[in-house]
Amino acid sequence: MPRNLNAWIDILVIHLATLLLLAVLFCYNTYIAAAALMVWFTTLFFGYERCRYRTEEFDHYCHTVISNVNDASNYAIDNLPQIVILVDRSGRLQWFNKELEKHITEIPEYGISVNKGDNAFWPELDLEPIWGKTGETVFIHENVYFKMKYRPIATKEDSCGLMALYIIDDSPYQLLKRIHTNSRSVLMYIQIDNYNDVLKGLNDAEKNSLVFEANKFIDEWIVHLDGYMRHISNDMYIAVIERRSLDVAIEEKFSILDKIHNLFNTTSKLPITLSMGISVADRQNYIEWGQQAQSMLDLALSRGGDQAAIMMNNQTSFFGGKTKAMEKQNRVKARVMASNIKALMQTSDEIFVMGHHNEDFDALGASMGIARMAKSLDKPVHIILSDMNEGISKIIEMLSTREEYSGLFISNDQLLNITAKNPILFVVDTFIPHLTAAPEMLNRIEQIVVIDHHRRSENSIKNPKITYLETATSSTCELVTELLMYFSEDLKLSRIEAIALYSGILVDTKNFAVQVGVRTFEAAAYLRRWGADLVAVRQLFRTDFDTEVAEAKAIASATMFPNGLIITKCPDTMPNIQVVAAQVADSMLRIENVRVSMVIFQLTSNTVGVSARSNCEINVQVIMENFGGGGHQNVAGTQLKDGTIDDIYNQVLEYTKNFIEEYDNNESNIAEGH
Repeated sequence: MPRNLNAWIDILVIHLATLLLLAVLFCYNTYIAAAALMVWFTTLFFGYERCRYRTEEFDHYCHTVISNVNDASNYAIDNLPQIVILVDRSGRLQWFNKELEKHITEIPEYGISVNKGDNAFWPELDLEPIWGKTGETVFIHENVYFKMKYRPIATKEDSCGLMALYIIDDSPYQLLKRIHTNSRSVLMYIQIDNYNDVLKGLNDAEKNSLVFEANKFIDEWIVHLDGYMRHISNDMYIAVIERRSLDVAIEEKFSILDKIHNLFNTTSKLPITLSMGISVADRQNYIEWGQQAQSMLDLALSRGGDQAAIMMNNQTSFFGGKTKAMEKQNRVKARVMASNIKALMQTSDEIFVMGHHNEDFDALGASMGIARMAKSLDKPVHIILSDMNEGISKIIEMLSTREEYSGLFISNDQLLNITAKNPILFVVDTFIPHLTAAPEMLNRIEQIVVIDHHRRSENSIKNPKITYLETATSSTCELVTELLMYFSEDLKLSRIEAIALYSGILVDTKNFAVQVGVRTFEAAAYLRRWGADLVAVRQLFRTDFDTEVAEAKAIASATMFPNGLIITKCPDTMPNIQVVAAQVADSMLRIENVRVSMVIFQLTSNTVGVSARSNCEINVQVIMENFGGGGHQNVAGTQLKDGTIDDIYNQVLEYTKNFIEEYDNNESNIAEGH
């Protein structure tokens, strides 16, 4: 019987059915039935022969092709124009094809290590992160890009005893990719921050000379970057460069900022500073590209200027920002903001105010100032407090005994039902959403007003109705006090409100020693006229014995370095440890030759905090931003989770030392005219 059983059975079934029909036909016509029977035998014989022929062909195929398939597949894999290697868990070579020999200098041997030891031919290949996984990666060896796909292979001993690596030379594609990336267009908005202030008091010749020198430096810098620039207004430039040129500027850390800063107005003693908003062309259209560059410029200006803000790969980077923000001598903006805030309050039916989590006197004082504005318009107002506010417990207790402030302070659990149809939320002393006292309120209330004095970062509250941000101001309480001056002639501050606002200014200026300008003293004088009592303020700042002991221990264990850095740890957790750390940092800053003070403290069981202070020379906000924090040029901090206090201490110490060293080197280069 033929071996192709399925076909032969089909033929037999069909012919059997036909034979039954022939039997019926014999009953009616014998002659026709006999002829049909002859045809039936002929088709049966033909089917048998076809099955036999196919069986012989199948046997021939098995002997000539399938029997040699292993040899054929081995030959194909061995001569595949792609590197194929098998490695074990220790990275040793277990098998390879001939293509490997074309890409390494030495003849490979079985058992040698691929990436470890003196004989390794690809030391850049790291197998540990990819072991047991499926995927692809790119590694570089001697300026050659290799694209590798990897697959795990199970053995009898191990479910992933080997790894199969399929590798090709990917240099042409990577080169094309690099050329494409480097040729991407970069749009730059460049603005002189303090154009009018610098030129004030100069005669025409001095103005022309100073502007000429500034234009010359900027033009030479753009030419150095092979870019194109146009002067679009007195203090504004627009330039287009390539991505490769932006990498050069980043590598040079935007040296133009220091060169322009070195141009000095001898009459007003003001340095010239630049701010830049930079956007790299990606997938956005031209409108989005331009808007992105403009928003980066706004971000750089809101952080105090003298820096470049870059949007690249959906991430924002900052360079510069070492210069102290200059205080504006007039209050035009404060008057306009007071008018806008008043108009917005008049349209609302309920007002909420909150500061940052773990409120301090600046957040509380500013909140009470906003609440006084709302009360002067007979609007219901509430101040939202976080669940952690030990630092202001004294003044909260003082206010809780006064009937006029009954119901003013509320907590998160009292915010479940907001019945107001048109509420307004004021956020003071912070702009970072997750640091607010009640972050969920940012999504529940559409109209938001942000008032702050910290340098803004990319992580900020989205689409506020009004943003009043002045980085040159000492405190948020100073900003709110100026708003109170222009809010209404009928507005009257209570004594306790004046004390709260005055306390906020006092805390953030370290008793009028840091970040103080003319307007700071004018705001303090305004509050004094409304009854801010220095004796009462001093009572609020008194600490208990345990706090004093903790501060003394921290200062005693501090380490001071020759570059002006002093750093210490507070490993013990306390209810007011954040306040203790801030006071320790302030105290250490008063030590001779100290420029930067750092305190590392255990905030909670899994959170380590850092409190940083500066004497106005080093920008500690930039340092803290590297660790996910922020703040002001002279006062900043951060909170880090899932790290030990010793590890974070070492990280902060190393980065700060390098930052100060780099700053000192740049300053010496400027002094020498480099």
